Amino acid sequence: MASRNPYETYQTNSVTTASPGELTLMLYNGCLKFIGLAKKAIMEKQIEERNKNIQKAQNIIAELMATLNMDIGLAKEMMSLYEYANRRLLEANIHQDLDLLNEAEAIMTEFRDAWKEALQINRRQQHASPNGSMP
Repeated sequence: MASRNPYETYQTNSVTTASPGELTLMLYNGCLKFIGLAKKAIMEKQIEERNKNIQKAQNIIAELMATLNMDIGLAKEMMSLYEYANRRLLEANIHQDLDLLNEAEAIMTEFRDAWKEALQINRRQQHASPNGSMP
């Protein structure tokens, strides 16, 4: 059965046609979205919304952790930062602390921005002329 919601159809198509790199970027963006919603929920004293959105952000971080190739040295450092961000989210949820959410958000923003830059570099390299120079 086709979706009646065009936005939902667009989202589904975006995910099913995205490259692995683009999917990772979507995960980072989703994590940041849920942290933002959790911050708003804390300010509005919406306990259930805060908890739900922090848990969604934590689930995304868990997925990012599960996809790391631990044979690569950088993955170990990334794992440590993911674990730290996850702990900050847990503590933010328990203590309803915006500063802890901001700290986790800053870490995930750094990851997202670095990943986005890596994707852009990769795209430029793929579109370079055969002799390796940019058109």
